[in-house]
Amino acid sequence: MNHDAAGRRSGSPDGSVPEPVTRAGREGLQALLARPGKALIGLDFDGTLAPIVADPEQARAHSEAVPALAALAPKVASVAVITGRPPEVAVRLGGFAGVSGLEHLVVLGHYGAERWDARTGELTAPPPHPGVAGARAELAGLLDGTGAAQGAWIEEKGRAVAVHTRRAADPQAAFEALREPLSELAARHGLIVEPGRMVLELRPPGMDKGVALLEYAREIGAGCVLYAGDDLGDLPAFSAVDELRSDGVPGLLVCSGSDEVTELRERADLVVDGPEGVVGLLRALAQRIG
Repeated sequence: MNHDAAGRRSGSPDGSVPEPVTRAGREGLQALLARPGKALIGLDFDGTLAPIVADPEQARAHSEAVPALAALAPKVASVAVITGRPPEVAVRLGGFAGVSGLEHLVVLGHYGAERWDARTGELTAPPPHPGVAGARAELAGLLDGTGAAQGAWIEEKGRAVAVHTRRAADPQAAFEALREPLSELAARHGLIVEPGRMVLELRPPGMDKGVALLEYAREIGAGCVLYAGDDLGDLPAFSAVDELRSDGVPGLLVCSGSDEVTELRERADLVVDGPEGVVGLLRALAQRIG
């Protein structure tokens, strides 16, 4: 599929690498292709590698995601899957463990608070924030007391807790009705609320996908960065790429296309058609690098 530049959407039906619509994006792509051994490929999980589904436990990476990653990962400095999920959950749902070719892959879970390394299979994690348990204890009562939120449900995420409204009779109305009470609950327990696609996540402050991406890029000395995401939680990662660009590190911003999150699409250098488009881009990059 091809759209005009104003829509920032491009496609590559012939398997070629699609052309970014911005100058900065084209420079980022050129740097990646010229020096792949210095490149960091950063990827969100849900909505980017895996289609969005009503039940997050039923999410699975696109069927071609792991083969595409296994083809690309050995040719770049690192592939980092950056997600709000616990890393072990993303590893299980993504099918990343024990795959030949993924030795350069890490999963930065809980927005970088925990890390899983495919090379060693090791998971590193600091102690959890105490406010999460406190907020979790009050959540059920809060949902019961918010009539418009009927049908909303709680997802346990270990270092965070999320409330989903996609199953509610009116998902958007439930989402809006819960924003203020959940923000007040989070503040009482020293947490913040991260809004997403019909989900409100309560988590500790000080970590987001931007912090995780920036710290990891600097840790490995990345010479260029590609980041692909689909949701509001990916905006900080887009800002991190902008910061790296200002420091002289070329970058490419990719939106896994969604009409639910227009802000991401408008800031992207390249928009592809959801997880299938992301997988196609990864496959095309692997083939182009050779």
